[in-house]
Amino acid sequence: MELEAVKRYLEKGVGTSSEVDGLPPRFLEPLIMNSLKVDLIEPGRILCSMKIPQRLLNAGNTLHGGAAAALVDVVGSAVIPTVGYSGPNTGVSVEINVSYLDAAYVDEEIEIEARALRVGKVVAVISVEFKKKKTGKIFVQGRHTKFLPASSKM
Repeated sequence: MELEAVKRYLEKGVGTSSEVDGLPPRFLEPLIMNSLKVDLIEPGRILCSMKIPQRLLNAGNTLHGGAAAALVDVVGSAVIPTVGYSGPNTGVSVEINVSYLDAAYVDEEIEIEARALRVGKVVAVISVEFKKKKTGKIFVQGRHTKFLPASSKM
């Protein structure tokens, strides 16, 4: 691919800044979470399901990797308070690792399971798996490490 073609691809959103700037603050979470349903919450575990919406597809008409990574972040963060962590928030991501094992398509029913592997005083480590509901096949595996803010001693 020639350099100018790469530049055009990366700048294809340029010129629509008024539309982008008009989006509400923190619009990304509602965008990816709008179809998410919580099926189970227990200490150290959250199980969600969703039907993949059209808006989360990539150019190949499969679940966009960025959407999957954002779901690893959001659902993974949500499991931290289930083990009793009561800090001011669920911390800052130190590392997110996502392995894409297969594709998922529009209207496909999926499950997203987050498990707290360790929630300590300073660091939390979370595992997140995406499975196809119909077959039980894992198609995304994520690992999320977060730095936890210290609770105030006052």
